[in-house]
Amino acid sequence: MRLLPLAALALTLAVPAEAALAPGAVAPAFSTRGAVAGKVVAIDLKQQLRKGPVVLYFFPAAFTSGCNAEARAFAEKVDAFKAAGATVIGMSADNVADLQRFSASECAGKFAVASAGPAVIAGYDVALGRQVKGRDVTSRTSYVIGQDGRVKFVHADMNPAEHVALTLAAVQKLAAR
Repeated sequence: MRLLPLAALALTLAVPAEAALAPGAVAPAFSTRGAVAGKVVAIDLKQQLRKGPVVLYFFPAAFTSGCNAEARAFAEKVDAFKAAGATVIGMSADNVADLQRFSASECAGKFAVASAGPAVIAGYDVALGRQVKGRDVTSRTSYVIGQDGRVKFVHADMNPAEHVALTLAAVQKLAAR
């Protein structure tokens, strides 16, 4: 009889950890600076939500292989996100100067990337707990936030492969309602 609880515990430990913000949670508001096509811009979540849903995807560090691939994949599908009424915003703990270059090269100037400070990282529970280039980095977590400011979908996985397809499907489902 003792084996059942231990087996259940082992199973729960084998399941990947979920992001703290579950669907239905209120997405923390933020205003920060970032870049689009190499130009510095102000980015405010509430302002972006007035236009429609927001895909807010956190990535560990600009100019790393997984983050470059993910940014290129979002850039390739940005028109599909727009057709579904959504705005894509990439976010990391990188400084704005690095994001200027990243937005022009890896994002192909197609969407904004923003600098996440400690309050945003804590609010979205995306601290990875390790450093790259001597600074803390975020986990790879994608959120779809509805116009009501609530999280509609979350995908937390360090592998960038599914983030674009899954968030696009969630946005299209939201648009179909």
